[in-house]
Amino acid sequence: MTERPTLGARLMKLLGFAVLATALLAMAFRAPDRPLESLVARWGPPPSDFLELKLSGGQTQLVHFRDEGPRTGITPVVLLHGAGASLHTWEGWVKSLSATRRVITLDLPGFGLTGPSPLGDYGSDAYDSFLLSFLRQLQIDRMVLGGNSMGGELAWQYAARHPEQVAALVLVGADGLDVRSELMPDAFHIPDSRVLQWIAGVFLPRPFVDRSLRELYGDPSKVSAALVDRYFELTLREGNRAALAQRLAQRAPGRHADLLARIQAPTLILWGGKDRLIPPVAAERFHQGIAHSTVQVFPELGHVPQEEDPASTVQAVHTFLHSP
Repeated sequence: MTERPTLGARLMKLLGFAVLATALLAMAFRAPDRPLESLVARWGPPPSDFLELKLSGGQTQLVHFRDEGPRTGITPVVLLHGAGASLHTWEGWVKSLSATRRVITLDLPGFGLTGPSPLGDYGSDAYDSFLLSFLRQLQIDRMVLGGNSMGGELAWQYAARHPEQVAALVLVGADGLDVRSELMPDAFHIPDSRVLQWIAGVFLPRPFVDRSLRELYGDPSKVSAALVDRYFELTLREGNRAALAQRLAQRAPGRHADLLARIQAPTLILWGGKDRLIPPVAAERFHQGIAHSTVQVFPELGHVPQEEDPASTVQAVHTFLHSP
């Protein structure tokens, strides 16, 4: 008579399978950090540039930026990307806007080739201080300021705190209000955990990046392999994954909503009608809160309309900037 395996033996066998499966997944999805030098040739060729920005406490931040277009008397445009993105998200807009005016794009601390902040602070106040120093170093004292998602949040808060510097404001699927999100449930929160930051800094399945981008686009078929490559590789920049985890842990939607009433600049609010991350209801909230604002919704676009359809969305910006 064959002896049946004991419960303990079965559990040990299952544990062995679990360990093997975990090891295989680790081999498949382990993605080590990539040093800055390995990424510059592909993602930072001219007109990209770098500057060393002095921060509080004597520390410095190496900043990747692009400064394009003619140095005329026309007010320059400064554009801020969203979380997980980079200055490349604005390339379509820059190509059009820089024909007649100076356009500055940059990788914010924690993202793109700029990489993590030496201060480890990714709250809105820290970004405000960073932008103030960055613009001062470029000798830009007045601008048209625009931003998408997290960059939009930083833009409207900067406009409220430094009204003398912002001639006009462009918000594209802007973050910063406490609204219900289809892709980010109410209970979603990234704890400030060193273990989770370590996991985030070791694993990054490329299919996850692909799926995430398709969820952000109104038309997922527009997400190309080249686009996924860009987001995937720049997220692997040394320190960026841990920085993103810290940013999400420090995110506090709605905390500064009272600043909306202080915005004096004429404001264009652009939104994708199929934005599942920050729904179009937020556009109306911004419109109600900002005195001199107009809203334009693009029904078929998603959370990054400037990237998904740069031609149509930048035309709205041209019209806005040339309006009386």
